[in-house]
Amino acid sequence: MPGKVTRASAVLLFLGALAYTAWVLEVVVRTGLDPVRTYVSELAAADQPLGGLFRATDLAAGLLVLAGAVAGLLATRAPAGPAPDPGVPRWARTDTAAARRPWLLVGWSALALFGAATALDSRLPLSCAPTVDPECAARETAGLVPATHAAHAVSSGLAMTGALVAMVALTVAARRYGLWRPLARTGPALVALELAATAWTLAAVAAFEAGRGLWSLGAGQRLQVLLVAVWTGVLAVSVARERR
Repeated sequence: MPGKVTRASAVLLFLGALAYTAWVLEVVVRTGLDPVRTYVSELAAADQPLGGLFRATDLAAGLLVLAGAVAGLLATRAPAGPAPDPGVPRWARTDTAAARRPWLLVGWSALALFGAATALDSRLPLSCAPTVDPECAARETAGLVPATHAAHAVSSGLAMTGALVAMVALTVAARRYGLWRPLARTGPALVALELAATAWTLAAVAAFEAGRGLWSLGAGQRLQVLLVAVWTGVLAVSVARERR
C-alpha cells in the first residue's frame, strides 16, 4: 500500500505544480493587467474577465497539492510489514525509522497547509484590482471593500507560510536523510531564491500600502509563486524516482 500511495503522491504533486503555474497564460491571452506591477491574485478578481478561469486553476492546484501532501504524510506514517517491500521507498519505511524523522512530518504537514490555504484562497477572491484601479485602492484603504479582501490576505499569507516551511523542511530532510537526490541537489538553491523573492514581494507590498510606488510588485510575486511551483515539481519527480 505505501508504494501505491507514494506513486499517487508524486502524480498529484506534479499536476498541482502545473496547475499552480496557470497564471503564465497571461503571456498569450489579454488580461488587461501588467504582470510587472499587479498582484497574481488580481487575475482572479471578481471583476476580471478571466477571473473564473484563474479561480478554478487555483482551486485545482490547492486540492491536488493537498491530496499529494496527505498521501506523502500517510506513506511516511504507514506501518511496515513483516519484511520491507522493495516497492516502498526508503523514506516511507518504518524499518528505517523514517516515520520518526521530524523534518519529513513537518514538511509534509506544511505542504498540506499550503494546498488547503491555496484552495481556500480561490474561494475568497478580491472584488477588484487595487494596483490598477485607484478607486478600488481607495475603497480598500477606507475599509469599504468586501470582507473577502481581508480574508484573502490571511489565506494567502497562510499559503506562502506553508510553502516556505515545506520547502525548507523537506529540502533539509532530503539532505539529512539521504533521500530524493534531485531535491537534495537543487533544493537549497530554490529555497534561497524563494526567500529572496519573498523579501522582494513583502517590501513591494509595504511600499504600495505606504503609497511609495509598486517596486515591480507583480514581477516579485510571480517569481515567488513560480519558484514554489518549480520546487513542488522537483519534489514530485524526486518522490517518483526514489520509489523506483
